[in-house]
Amino acid sequence: MADVNRGNRPLSPHLSIYRPQLNSMTSILVRITGNAMIVAAFLLVWWLIAAATGADYFATVDGIVTSFLGDLVMALSVLGLWYHALGGVRHLIWDAGYGLDLESSDRMGWGMLIGSVALTFLTLIAI
Repeated sequence: MADVNRGNRPLSPHLSIYRPQLNSMTSILVRITGNAMIVAAFLLVWWLIAAATGADYFATVDGIVTSFLGDLVMALSVLGLWYHALGGVRHLIWDAGYGLDLESSDRMGWGMLIGSVALTFLTLIAI
């Protein structure tokens, strides 16, 4: 039988009234960084294939990878890698049943954001 009260049911929250939460944004960003690291993986594989192909082709690809844009992509990939790794650690903690309350979850979210920037900075200095 058809639902005659279809117009009276509450609707899902719309984007205009939904207030994003730190946990939802950090979770979305983990997915984005996971997909964005694919670009760096393709760049690295292209560089390795060029190294195996020949000196002239490798010089061309190496020039692109070590250019300002290539360095920027790789530096942002390091940031994405650290952020994604810290997101995985956060999920392992949640899977163990810890840190599920809002305060702990928010602290871990801020820890991911601040920690990934700090670890990226340390990584880039060490290189």
